[in-house]
Amino acid sequence: MTITLIGTVSSLIVWVLQTIGLPGLFALMAVESFGLPPIPSEVILPFTGFLVVDGALSFWPATAVALAGGLVGAFAGYAVGRWWRHRITDIGLGHLRLEARHLERVDRYFARHGEALVGLARLVPVIRSYISYPAGTARMDPGRFGVYTLLGSVPFTVALIWAGTILRSNWRLLSSYFAYLDYPLIALIVLVVVFLALQIVGVLEPGWPPRRALRNRSS
Repeated sequence: MTITLIGTVSSLIVWVLQTIGLPGLFALMAVESFGLPPIPSEVILPFTGFLVVDGALSFWPATAVALAGGLVGAFAGYAVGRWWRHRITDIGLGHLRLEARHLERVDRYFARHGEALVGLARLVPVIRSYISYPAGTARMDPGRFGVYTLLGSVPFTVALIWAGTILRSNWRLLSSYFAYLDYPLIALIVLVVVFLALQIVGVLEPGWPPRRALRNRSS
């Protein structure tokens, strides 16, 4: 039997949902939305749909619990970003250091596009789990943060649970493709490591989007 990264995580998610039910769904979505450790909602929510078809869960209560868990995790990430705003400046490795000017750039961007950025990010896998941190760092209004988090999370959550109800009979077929999904996951990890390494050695400025470091700052 082939062991895959995504397959192993998926097996854990399936076990939690089958064993604990709605409280397990709440906990999984809270962790997924917090982003640490990374847990794919693309497995949590479709399998929730499978349990809806099996009669173990009901569609709308499961959807509400998933949204509530995601909102709690999102506010946890928001709180970390907000409370650690001034502690993360000048902390880093090599040239990878967040400075006050970087935070000011984040502030300006969220002041102009914060609501749309948070709402749209909740529709994008992976990014949806980490947008809370810069939103908190930029001190986005918490009420608006919660509203736009929900606005973006509702269609994402409903669509994936509903997709799970449609794909219930094909779970074994889908799980057989997890080995192939390991390749883009590993590629993403490599890209992130390279991106951070280029910031550490001073080739790129800290933050996103990538910017070449100014020559006169190399030291």
